Amino acid sequence: MSESIPTGSVMMSISEQIALPAIVQSLQDLHDMLAEYQAPKVIHPSIESLKPESPSFLASLFHRKAPRKTTQIPANLPKGLYMYGDVGSGKTMLMDMFYDTLPHNTSSKTRIHFHNFMQDVHKRLHAMKMEHGTDLDAVSYVAADLAEKGSVLCFDEFQCTDVADAMILRRWAILLEALMSHGVVLVTTSNRHPDDLYKNGIQRASFIPCINLLKTRLRILNLDSTTDYRKIPRPPSGVFHHPLDKAATSHAERWFKFMGDFEKDPPHKATHQVWGRDIEVPKASGKAAMFTFHELIGRATGAADYLELMRSYDAFIVTDVPGMTHRERDWARRFITFIDAVYESRSKIVLTTAVPLFQLFMSPDEVGEALDDGRRTGSVKDAEHHEGVDDVMRQMMDDLGMNMSMLKNSDLFTGDEERFAFSRALSRLSEMGSQEWVERGLGMEHRGGLNEKVGWARVRSRWREDSL
Repeated sequence: MSESIPTGSVMMSISEQIALPAIVQSLQDLHDMLAEYQAPKVIHPSIESLKPESPSFLASLFHRKAPRKTTQIPANLPKGLYMYGDVGSGKTMLMDMFYDTLPHNTSSKTRIHFHNFMQDVHKRLHAMKMEHGTDLDAVSYVAADLAEKGSVLCFDEFQCTDVADAMILRRWAILLEALMSHGVVLVTTSNRHPDDLYKNGIQRASFIPCINLLKTRLRILNLDSTTDYRKIPRPPSGVFHHPLDKAATSHAERWFKFMGDFEKDPPHKATHQVWGRDIEVPKASGKAAMFTFHELIGRATGAADYLELMRSYDAFIVTDVPGMTHRERDWARRFITFIDAVYESRSKIVLTTAVPLFQLFMSPDEVGEALDDGRRTGSVKDAEHHEGVDDVMRQMMDDLGMNMSMLKNSDLFTGDEERFAFSRALSRLSEMGSQEWVERGLGMEHRGGLNEKVGWARVRSRWREDSL
């Protein structure tokens, strides 16, 4: 590679504040992906195409709105970054360094403060409405204009401080999707995790689509590094990563090194026995085990195998997890059984997946079919609030119970027990991805260090005794 992210003395001066190697590696991963990425040519929509479609005669009788047009994001779009941390953590410097060293094939790029960006968007939308009226889908046109200015968009200090910001950013979620549909890669900084943006604010529900979009389409990196009793910094990203890009490999290896004990127990193969059968662990270190999905789930394994693994290890790194539809129902059942075993043993889980978690067990097309089934049977009544598969996916993350009722009339699952297991698996994965779950028992200094680790080890020991 002709150019890479520098790691000189200026960077090392803040290595006490951030997990420097991991952060720089995340930036380097994106840099390398951009070096091989060719943004598609921006195609401006015509003004006529942005005008609302006239509803059919039947739709007008029942006051139904025409379906909202959905955007298609290119499959090869590199996943952007959302870096957050306290003042002085080096966010802006890292982003500027990344922006200044973008690969040469990045022909256009934009770096702007978030508030300036918002004001520019607002002015453009206002000008479009003054010229063409309020019924025009101005967002799509403005998105094309912005995409022409830069295929990589970097902005500093993403924040939402009042209800006016939240209402604008509700539309910004649609704008961001439109930008990505034109192949724009986003890199941003903030003082807060997306979940903490506009927390407890008035009408915060309007802002949730934007939060979910950030969490789904960007890689979230925490620059406020915490260390465990070994003085090893915790990886800056969450435990779940998608898609299966270059960054997925470093994500899995980083967590395996943190969860394991490379110094005292270097990675090695291990074998365990269940009822006379061998269970092969491709990589083990300390109390951590690492598998590919097919090594763990692709073969005939079951609850007894998983239980034995839970007795031997505290953390599991599973890579290359595919999306599973009705055609891979056996894989889905085994994987759900494995997730239940990890959850009930209070173990840790790290995943690299081909799709977001909420698409693991069904494709967007299948969700769309289930949505249509729900409308036909009346289980989905607010059709105007459910147009577009992406919206349904976001709601599934926020309210599993509501969306599982939507699926009751579909043929994705054979019975209520399978529907319940599916819903429970997603809910448990969400809980196991929380900071509290991940850090519990690891001896993180801010949670009590070695004493906390020893106390949790006693809890795990009692579980092992009870499981015999």
